[in-house]
Amino acid sequence: MSRRRPSERDKKGPSQRQLRVGEELRHLLAELLERGDMRDPELREVSITVTSVDVSPDLRNATAFIMPLGGQDEQRLLAAMRRAAPWFRARVGEKAGLRYAPEIRFAIDRTFDEADRIGQLLRRPDVARDIKDD
Repeated sequence: MSRRRPSERDKKGPSQRQLRVGEELRHLLAELLERGDMRDPELREVSITVTSVDVSPDLRNATAFIMPLGGQDEQRLLAAMRRAAPWFRARVGEKAGLRYAPEIRFAIDRTFDEADRIGQLLRRPDVARDIKDD
């Protein structure tokens, strides 16, 4: 665990460069998944959405948030994507035009689940009563 104090830079969100590179990586990953050139048979016939890519400040690490169409077999898909991560890194490195190809980690996107949970909370009668316009 780091003992240094958080600086002002740590308190800010991602930089414009991080956001721009993350969006470029998202497009590249989506394009690779759309083509279906992967060797792994578990990845060939499945529709996967790359919802976002978070990039570290030094642009050497990236976390790609993915979601299978229909949300089925998430863990099997995640394991297959993690096995194919070096392949994705090589292809992205060829096309991204970055000095270093970022190491790509994959994670299931839980924002849809969280949005659904918040929507259910807002629809509860006791909560709806409190936010109802009079």
